[in-house]
Amino acid sequence: MTGAGKRFIDATKFGELDPSPQMLGHSPPPLEIAPGADKSLISLPDIGGLEMDPVDLKRAIEARRSVRNFTDSSLSLQDLAWLLWATQGVKKVMDDVATFRTVPSAGARHSFETYLSIGNVEGLEQGLYRYLALEHSIVEEQQDEGIMAKVAHACLDQPFVRNCGAVFIWVAVSERMAWRYGERGYRYLHLDAGHVCQNLYLASQAVNCGVCAVAAFKDDELNSLLGLDGDKHFVVYLAAVGKRD
Repeated sequence: MTGAGKRFIDATKFGELDPSPQMLGHSPPPLEIAPGADKSLISLPDIGGLEMDPVDLKRAIEARRSVRNFTDSSLSLQDLAWLLWATQGVKKVMDDVATFRTVPSAGARHSFETYLSIGNVEGLEQGLYRYLALEHSIVEEQQDEGIMAKVAHACLDQPFVRNCGAVFIWVAVSERMAWRYGERGYRYLHLDAGHVCQNLYLASQAVNCGVCAVAAFKDDELNSLLGLDGDKHFVVYLAAVGKRD
């Protein structure tokens, strides 16, 4: 391996790193990006009251596969609530410094904000939303009937992205991870993304949904579409979700 990839590995090796902000006594960053004062929260169905068919874990693992063909059926708000909780649900808050969630994360840093490109979800207008894990709610960032086509274009025009019910977009807030781990934290961001997406694959089977992960996207185009600076906040990974036969 040569080039930028090799330089990244070399630059983030233990023994070559400066002290992290935590080591220097700096306060941790917020656990979540607060919604704008002009934004209204959309409450999601409580997880305790969700009705789903039981799924055997062994069968779920055996049946796991990427699905690129979706039906025209809408995702329900209950489906969305379950999948969001399964991928980023907060189980415990530790002194406003860390959270324990439904997925593992290096040092319990949980550096992702989950953005949602909504195309076909009951009760929601098409547009861009964001999951507020601490409140188990979503906030509408912008209404946009063309959002699915725009996200698909940034994903190299892969048609299943445009035709799914919702795209889960995991955005890294780099300072959350770097606060504890410094430059090495950039490795952990990508590892954490895998944990999150695998939970989405498995959880989707309980609500008859299919998932296809997406790592092929134009970084600058997608970051710009979401209003991200591409430095402190940037897209790491996506997954298309929709109802399957």
